[in-house]
Amino acid sequence: MTGLHLGTDVRTAVPLSGHTTLRLGGPAARFVAPGTAEEVAAAVRAADRSGDPVLVLGGGSNVVVPDTGFPGTVVRVANLGTEIDRVDGALRLTADAGENWDTVVAATVEAGLGGLECLSGIPGLVGATPVQNVGAYGVEVSQLLLSVDLLDRATGAVHTLPADELGLGYRTSVLKNTAAAVVLRVRFELTDGGRSAPIRYTELARALGVRQGTRVPVADARAAVLSLRRGKGMVLDPADHDTWSVGSFFTNPVVAEPDLPDVLTRIGTVVGPVPVPQYPAGPGLTKLSAAWLIERAGFAKGHPGPGARVSLSHKHTLALTNRGTATTADLLALAREVRDGVHTTFGIALHPEPVLVGCTL
Repeated sequence: MTGLHLGTDVRTAVPLSGHTTLRLGGPAARFVAPGTAEEVAAAVRAADRSGDPVLVLGGGSNVVVPDTGFPGTVVRVANLGTEIDRVDGALRLTADAGENWDTVVAATVEAGLGGLECLSGIPGLVGATPVQNVGAYGVEVSQLLLSVDLLDRATGAVHTLPADELGLGYRTSVLKNTAAAVVLRVRFELTDGGRSAPIRYTELARALGVRQGTRVPVADARAAVLSLRRGKGMVLDPADHDTWSVGSFFTNPVVAEPDLPDVLTRIGTVVGPVPVPQYPAGPGLTKLSAAWLIERAGFAKGHPGPGARVSLSHKHTLALTNRGTATTADLLALAREVRDGVHTTFGIALHPEPVLVGCTL
């Protein structure tokens, strides 16, 4: 792309399968990986001015790219840098968007800082965490986030937005499913003293042998979370095809309180008088388990898609996996089969968690 003069190599026809955790996706017409926040902003501005389609890509852990690839410029966020300081007595971590998320979490744990340990093992980069309001094992980014530095693509300006203006909700924010802004830097409030956040998640408390609400050494919490995630194929491993995924492909459905009795009745007519997993999801809202619904709609672990080139993970039914020779079309076909099967069985709509780039269910 001749209009992109950043002192950064611009490559052409780069297969995006090498930049997604699914290992799927056709070529990018142009590909650039700026190494500073200023260069990321400049690259996006330059591509926007040219009228070129732009895809801002992080770790590729929450994105599905079509087999045809991307016809414009992919800006791979690669700016690095972290800093810990105190502001008004509070401990603040500042991390650039291109930092590997789990590397940052591991560093905070090693330093005896609490807050992020339950988010260990999640693939991707720091910049994606506020977009998705990443969460796991009873902790969400929204509980720790202070602010983000954003590039406003409409004006080209960079500004800082406090967390309470990001519309953070269950696996969502005002930044999700929009290309209006690019995250350049993120700030979190942590604690010192070497203790974790209160352990809220039942499965994690059981693994640690403690009661819910207990604080444990941050290293113990991280080790337990990583063990649980590995058991579900949720820690990246090039040798394990169960990790060639975007993690959870569907979000857990959230049901409004007035609708819940009818939903539970419909489920009961299929599965009988068994407990249906339910979790609080905010005032007047209840979250159901997508994995539980998928299994009881007849999709077992390892359920194959087209030609067995894709399948549900053999460890966790919520992950759709590339078995090594898949195409994005294969993956989407399996996703549709599962989504439609759950809807036909229970009347419940499942929605994809990853960002679908140039493709739909």
